[in-house]
Amino acid sequence: MDFPQIEAVILFGEPVRWETNLQLIIDVILSDGKLASAPHVVPYPHIPVLACNMDLLWVTEATMPRFGHGTFLVCLENIFKKITGLELRYEALIGKPSIITYKYAECVLRQQAMKRGWTAPIQRLYAIGDNPMADIYGANLYNQHIQAACGDQVHAQVKGHKVMETLKEESVVLKYFKPEEELPLGAADWCKSILVCTGMYRRYNEMPSDPEESVVETVFHGHRDFCFDPSLVEPSWIVEDVKEAVELIYKEEGWV
Repeated sequence: MDFPQIEAVILFGEPVRWETNLQLIIDVILSDGKLASAPHVVPYPHIPVLACNMDLLWVTEATMPRFGHGTFLVCLENIFKKITGLELRYEALIGKPSIITYKYAECVLRQQAMKRGWTAPIQRLYAIGDNPMADIYGANLYNQHIQAACGDQVHAQVKGHKVMETLKEESVVLKYFKPEEELPLGAADWCKSILVCTGMYRRYNEMPSDPEESVVETVFHGHRDFCFDPSLVEPSWIVEDVKEAVELIYKEEGWV
């Protein structure tokens, strides 16, 4: 069978039949995308692998949290290493908590503001989420990027199995906007994080009395290629739900 060569593997979310998909992905990587023939040696570096949606767990109506795409990636990484003795390497990790995701969100916000004729600059960003290891980590990481960008426009991106400093992220984001939509970068002064208690964070516990209570956990649920910095999982505020988060933002902005 003359099967065309597969050039890359892109992972968007956890599948239904994990064993089948894990087998197929490993087949593609170990065959260098040439499924019609078995290689004599393991190709390494292997074909590009890109992934997003790295949450280890997520919450539904079930009693216990469910496996997320991050868990699927853990399985894939460990199967590949067990078979080859080598580390699975990612060309890029996209989505929360990657900085490029928050940069894109900021660009979309400013794009929408411009379409509505709002001339006042967007200087303050608020990120609401229920997962300290993804939502809060990413928001705080982006805040670090904003502060660093004020000086040298250097920020972090996961690529090639390690966090690297790069200047390319701005152009990567802006290429998805038409020239007339491209807005000045670095407009925001900061990005603050708001943790809600309706999802992954302490779903079964009462709301903490101190909104600045520490939420640092001893087990890091983030992706393998992200270094754990305890300060990055500490939210600016903790509230009960999204409604309270919005009310908090209104209060902070002096709109009520």
